Amino acid sequence: MRFQYILQEEPLGLAHAVKVARPFLGTDSFIMYLGDNLIGSGIGSFCQTFEKSNADASILLKKVANPWRFGIAEVNDKGQVCHLVEKPKDPRSSLALVGIYFFSAKIHEAIDCIRPSERGELEITDAIQKLLERGGNVLSHQLDSWWLDTGKKDDLLTANSVVLDEWVKRQLLGEIDDESQVSGRVRLGRESKVTRSTIRGPVVIGDNVQIEDSFIGPFTSIGSGCRILSSVMEHCVLLEDARIEHVDGLEDSLVGKGSSVIKNRGNHQAYRLMIGDDSEVLV
Repeated sequence: MRFQYILQEEPLGLAHAVKVARPFLGTDSFIMYLGDNLIGSGIGSFCQTFEKSNADASILLKKVANPWRFGIAEVNDKGQVCHLVEKPKDPRSSLALVGIYFFSAKIHEAIDCIRPSERGELEITDAIQKLLERGGNVLSHQLDSWWLDTGKKDDLLTANSVVLDEWVKRQLLGEIDDESQVSGRVRLGRESKVTRSTIRGPVVIGDNVQIEDSFIGPFTSIGSGCRILSSVMEHCVLLEDARIEHVDGLEDSLVGKGSSVIKNRGNHQAYRLMIGDDSEVLV
């Protein structure tokens, strides 16, 4: 696949992102898929339905128990969208907008007609509502599968568990010594080595990972290049090149790229931390 990246210089809203991409998009129809959204199905069938419909836009919806936290759509019995509202105080619908949209080129004209919201952003919900007000035909589809927003740590860990539970198959491409036990659905990447350790799936381990004298419990994803020494962990996500050493109980944790969690084994017991933005340490 070939990708082209277009930089949005400032976070001025999703509709602004479309505006920035307009010279690239031209008069083509396009899909807008927010990167922190995961759904339990592909979008091919939704795309085909949109292409055959000649509609101006199509949105994916999911019933939620707390609609006041989301953009909400009101639809008729034909699945046509009648009204959109962002995080309503008194919701008239429980159908939340999933962050996946199908647009014709008419969305650009609608974006040109909207103004920034109270938070200073051009909202894509305002653009779709403007499209409706201008007589546009906006279709909707309700998701039967799960939908997860992975924008926060706990949400990402939940998404990790769902994906591992549904999609991981056993595939051992690396090396496992005779003193180790690997059970269940575990994917071990190329050039990875497991020494004197126990791994219980579902677990995904990337390439060139070193695991020694450790226990890796279920629902853990380990990025390529990580090093895990004399540690116990489960229900964790480690991004590339992370190091975990002499940690006897790591769980429900997200460790960033190139980060280290190492227990001090000397006489002087103290925490020495380098913590990035929006981080949390619970000890």
